[in-house]
This record gives sequence, C-alpha cells and structure tokens, in this order.
Amino acid sequence: MAEMRKPIAVEDAINHVWKHRIAGETEHVSINDCDNRRLAEDIVAKHPVPPFPKSPYDGFALRSADTAEANRNNPVSFKVVEHIGAGQVPEKSLHKGEATRIMTGAKIPDGADCVAMFEICQTYEKDNHSFMSIKRTMDSGQNIIGEGSEVAEGEKLIEKGTIISPGVKAVLATFGYSQVNVARKPVIGVIATGTELLDVGEELQPGKIRNSNAYMIASQIIRAGASYKYIGKLEDEFDASYNMINEALEEVDILITTGGVSVGDFDLMPAIYEELGADVLFNKVAMRPGSVTTVATNGQKILYGLSGNPSACYVGFELFVRPVLQYYLHSEHAFLRRVKATLADDFPKPNPFTRFVRSYLTYENGRLHANLAGMDKSNVVTSLAHTTGLMVLPGGTRGFNAGDEVEVLLLDDQQGQREFKAI
Repeated sequence: MAEMRKPIAVEDAINHVWKHRIAGETEHVSINDCDNRRLAEDIVAKHPVPPFPKSPYDGFALRSADTAEANRNNPVSFKVVEHIGAGQVPEKSLHKGEATRIMTGAKIPDGADCVAMFEICQTYEKDNHSFMSIKRTMDSGQNIIGEGSEVAEGEKLIEKGTIISPGVKAVLATFGYSQVNVARKPVIGVIATGTELLDVGEELQPGKIRNSNAYMIASQIIRAGASYKYIGKLEDEFDASYNMINEALEEVDILITTGGVSVGDFDLMPAIYEELGADVLFNKVAMRPGSVTTVATNGQKILYGLSGNPSACYVGFELFVRPVLQYYLHSEHAFLRRVKATLADDFPKPNPFTRFVRSYLTYENGRLHANLAGMDKSNVVTSLAHTTGLMVLPGGTRGFNAGDEVEVLLLDDQQGQREFKAI
C-alpha cells in the first residue's frame, strides 16, 4: 500500500469527497423539541404581519379629514364612541366627528385612518358622553402600523438549512409552525484504533495514552449538528478489527476511524478497506497536519480514516467530514467561512504542503488578527482548546512574518459558505 501513497492537493481531496455527498432524510418534530436542529424546508409567512392594521400607541383612532381645521386656537372635538384594548375587535365604524379610544396593539376600527397619541389630546365629559379634542391636523396613515407592513403573506422568511435559534423559534411560533420539518441527524460511527489507548477514567500506564480523539471527534460531530455512536476501540489484530468495522457499517450513516492509516506494521486500516471492497478515494493529502488522511466509500457510505495524531485528526474532520454533514443536514452553507486576517506572530516554518495552523482570532484597531493557539505539531492536544480558526498557509513557502495577511477558516461558524472555494 505504501507505494500507492501519492499525495493529492487539498482541494482535489475535498472535491473527491464532495462528489459522494448525499442529502439526508427529514422528519417532523414538535416546536418544543426543535432547538439547534436544521430546517428541512423554507419557512414562509402563512399570513401577513401584522395581520391587521394596528395602533403603535395608546391614543384615539379617528378620521384625519376631521382634523383639517384644527389648530391651537381652534381645537376640534370628537365624540368617543368605543374603547378597545389589544386583542379586542372594534364593533363600531367611525363616522364624521367620532373617535375610538385605542390601546397599543389594538386593531384600527373601520373608518379611521390615523391615531392621535393620548398625550396630544384633551378629554372631557359632556351630557354623559366622553369627548376628546385635538389642536393639530393629522395625516392619513399617521401612527398606524399597516397590515403586512412587516411581512407579506407568502414571503420567505428563513431558508432551508438554517439552525433553529431562539429568534428562528419565535418566527415559527408566530406563524403557527407547531410541527417543524427538520433534517434528520445522521449517525456517525466513531472507532479509535490502537492498543496503546486507555479509557479516559483509567490511570496512565507505561507506553499508554488516554483516548482523546474519540471524545474530540464526538464533540466535533455534535457541533456540526449530527449524532455520534461510539463503537469502541480497535485492537491491533486484523480479524477482530475487520469484523467490528463491517458490523458498524450496518448501524451508522458514516464511519470515522482515528489512527491506523499510516504505513506502520500495526496500521491495519488500508488492509481492512481492501477486504471490505471499499473504493479508496485517496490515502495521502498534500497538507500539514493530517497528510495520511484517507477516505473510502462502501456503497453510499463514506469511511473516513483520520490520523491518530489529535490535531491532524481535528483538521481532517473539519476539512473533509464537516462539509458532507452540512449537506446531509440540508445546509446551504457547507464549507467553513474564510476571512482575511493579519498574522500576529511569526511563523518561520517552511511549508512544502498547505498548512492549517491552529489559531485564535482577536480584533484590534479595526482589523482581525490571527494568533497562534500554541505549539503547532500534529501530536499536540493543548493548543486545540484555544483554537477558533485554522490559518491557511500555502505550500511552497518559507514561512510567514507577523504583519503578513493570511486567510483563516472560521470554526464553530453557523453561517459558512454557500460554495466550496479552493484552499
């Protein structure tokens, strides 16, 4: 297998995987259970908002034409024929010289075409009737929130693929979406390889390390909006490993293994792919970290062989797994968003391959700055805790200096990009 490992460009690798994407199924859930799910349909207004003309103030609804002669020296009086609050429906249409006492949010009565705020009106009683007077003219439409002025019936409000946030949920409730059509979460199987791995609760032993990759990948899966199933750890023994992976493929939509994709004596994944009859799309990428990232397909299912080194595994997920998950979830923004930033620290390493550097962004003097998150080695875990972006440094360069302009892929960004842009 070693002689077949010819590195391909990152964008070619992404495109190979992208060709095997599929849109996932949908399901209806209660509005009570839809938080953080992705919409599987566009949300349209089922009615105008507001659904009727209403008052933005407490005051009096009246006919503007009746105020034509009103001024400081000539107050015009109106007989108050009705008093309505929010939620009440006016029963009387207004005629010449009549007004309705109206509260904020209440429906404008027929015949009225303006609202005079309470503060500019004088009220009094005469002959057991309520009256109000006004000393200024009013314009037609003044202080009236028109029907459909916010949203017209049938207008598209939220696009398919949007994550349901509190604001989105408010819109759903406003338009009566008691059941919401959302993307079904794909189940991503996670398998860690290597006899050197300990469970997180075990004490350290000579030659052993704790299994951080499985927990990290599970968290990345959740952040991407999918569900995970931890299958377990593979021992460095072919038959047992093959059987576990073969059975796992029956239970999950996508399978991720971490480790075992290099060319060591105990790296079994290449042989397992061959035994499965899987089609290996690529087994080496011209990138750092994660050059040994391998992707294969078995029928419609994608098998990701990510590096056992934590940072390489992390980067491999974000570049190759996340976009496919976003498409599965009906997102229109599958790929990580790219922004330009100023490099805050020297990065003197030469780059024969495209390098994805763990970074965090700060905003100073009106500019984004990309800061190194920590040590930039593929086996380093601690820098991931501070990583909010991946700085993209092109291959064939001799390093970068503070002040250089760089591009950064934003992590944990819900907007993303509509289309893939070459790395």
